Amino acid sequence: MDIKVRFGETDMLGHINNTSYFKYMEETRIEFLQTWGADFRSGQFTFILASAKCDFIRQGYFGQTLEVDTKVVKIGRTSVTLSTEMVEKESGDMIAKGEATVVYFDVRKQKPTVIPERMKSNIEADSQGGERDECTFS
Repeated sequence: MDIKVRFGETDMLGHINNTSYFKYMEETRIEFLQTWGADFRSGQFTFILASAKCDFIRQGYFGQTLEVDTKVVKIGRTSVTLSTEMVEKESGDMIAKGEATVVYFDVRKQKPTVIPERMKSNIEADSQGGERDECTFS
């Protein structure tokens, strides 16, 4: 996914503000999870963020276009760990990289729950470059 750095995402020195990188990671993570069938509006089951980290490699600036790529690192029973790389599109320079773990969560019971098997196979297919089933989960 390409993200054009907006002025409001920078700090007083003109660099991309550190919090903006987490927003970029979230934007691509949500899109990624939706391709597996996650429905964040259903209200019963959702993915919640358990942890997130970001390493800032180079300075990024207003007006740059970042190519943000998210991949599966690990699939657990109730969680998925994703890695994200943010590269300045024109130069190909790595700007930042991060990792996030999301947990499949039962909103009514207020606890983690096992990722549905069909969704898990979609996640595994994505992580191995295969084809996934067309399905939705709510």
